Amino acid sequence: MKELIPAERRALRAKAHHLHPVTMIGGAGLTPAVLKEIDLALKSHELIKVRVLGDDRQRRETLAAEICAALDANPVQHIGKVLVLFRPRPEGEAEPKRAPHRRGKQRFRPKRSYQYQ
Repeated sequence: MKELIPAERRALRAKAHHLHPVTMIGGAGLTPAVLKEIDLALKSHELIKVRVLGDDRQRRETLAAEICAALDANPVQHIGKVLVLFRPRPEGEAEPKRAPHRRGKQRFRPKRSYQYQ
């Protein structure tokens, strides 16, 4: 995976600010099941947060390096117990479609509609 330049990293940190962690790594550590869940989340979202339980900062840094090496991802940020990871979608895959945003006339009707005629 190519290394992120500082401008890309800054933009990704801004996009990840409002995200919630999608996966949690507990006392059992980095199991194959956890790696699979992180891989699925990266496939669907590109940018995710992972919470790592425990107080050892060095362990969290090594876990981030292991995850990135195993899944071909880039570390964006490590702040506290939260890791932010990014892996771009392959060129052939399109972005998933979102539900259309509902627009138009608001459906507000006062209780006594005859008063506002």
